[in-house]
Amino acid sequence: MEDLSKENKYLRAKERVDRLKKFYTNLTSYVLVISALALINYATNEWRYMWFLWAAFGWGIGILFHAIGTFDLNPFFGKGWEERKIKELMRDDDELKRWE
Repeated sequence: MEDLSKENKYLRAKERVDRLKKFYTNLTSYVLVISALALINYATNEWRYMWFLWAAFGWGIGILFHAIGTFDLNPFFGKGWEERKIKELMRDDDELKRWE
C-alpha cells in the first residue's frame, strides 16, 4: 500500500515538474521573441509605431492564462477546490451507502 502511495506522489510530482517546465519554456520563448521583435521594430522605424506591442499583448494574455493554470492561481476552480469537492462527493457517497 505504501509503495502505491509513493508511486502516486512521484507521478503527481513528475506531472507538476512537467507543467512548470512547459511554462518556463513558454516564458523564455516569449521574452526572446518579443525582445527580437522590439529590436526589429526599433531598427525599422525607431519607435514611431511600436507594432511589436500587439504581439507582446496577445502572447502575454496566453502567458497569463498559462501561469494561472500552472501555479494554481484560479480562485474559483483551483486544485484546492477540486480536492474539497472530491472529498465532499466521497462523503456524500458514503452517507448514501449507509442508508441502503
